[in-house]
Amino acid sequence: MNKPQLSQKRPSWQLMLTLLMFGFMYLPILVLAFYSFNESRYSAGWGGFSLRWYKSLFNDSRILAALQDSLTVAIGAVAVSAVLGTLMAVGLARYEFFGKGLYRGVSYLPLIIPDIAIAVATLVFLASFAIPLSLWTVIAAHIVFCLAYIALVVSTRLAGLNPHLEEAALDLGANPRQAFVQVLMPELMPAVISGCLLAFVLSMDDFLISSFTAGGGTNTLPMEIFSRVRTGVKPDINALSVVLILASGTIAFIAEYIRFRSSQRRLNQ
Repeated sequence: MNKPQLSQKRPSWQLMLTLLMFGFMYLPILVLAFYSFNESRYSAGWGGFSLRWYKSLFNDSRILAALQDSLTVAIGAVAVSAVLGTLMAVGLARYEFFGKGLYRGVSYLPLIIPDIAIAVATLVFLASFAIPLSLWTVIAAHIVFCLAYIALVVSTRLAGLNPHLEEAALDLGANPRQAFVQVLMPELMPAVISGCLLAFVLSMDDFLISSFTAGGGTNTLPMEIFSRVRTGVKPDINALSVVLILASGTIAFIAEYIRFRSSQRRLNQ
């Protein structure tokens, strides 16, 4: 008789804990979104509802230039990392070679090393070879961590695939290139796309590595935001933050949807 009562009481504290957790995570975002519609120039007081800061945001030449730099860095880093990360994941999963365990550990180090350590190490490396800082050095630095994230996602997908797919294709007359392109890559493509979307969001949001490796004239969006909030958070920064949150959430949703559809298709096969 007591068991039903216990089962009725348990969800109450679980629900409270869940609501508290989500409130802790998302209440600041809701407050940020609320004040992005503030008519007042100062975030401390409410001056009425207005879209002026969103209109001002899309007419701000500095913000648009910083957005262009961020997109250039993210797209360039993800494009290179998609190729290298996929090849690295396939090589680690399908082939045996001397030092494989060590290479695997080193390849995934950027996932656990703090960003500040990667930023300082990259800066020291560039200075040692007298490489001038520019937009290209930022792209090269972003490839380091984008590569690891894409390789990790692709490796997870490879772990769930039949390891004899390529062998079956070779037995049926395909050459190694055809087996890789026509058999293995279609199975890996959802993971590659998901990894690219994840790496794209991380690259767009990065501040530390970009600020350490950017040269004169290079100003990514997080760097521009930081330069403005040092004197106080204005409503236009609130509006920009809301736009970035919505864009990141949309990309994350797309990546999760692709992963879900891939999992469903694999279960139905």
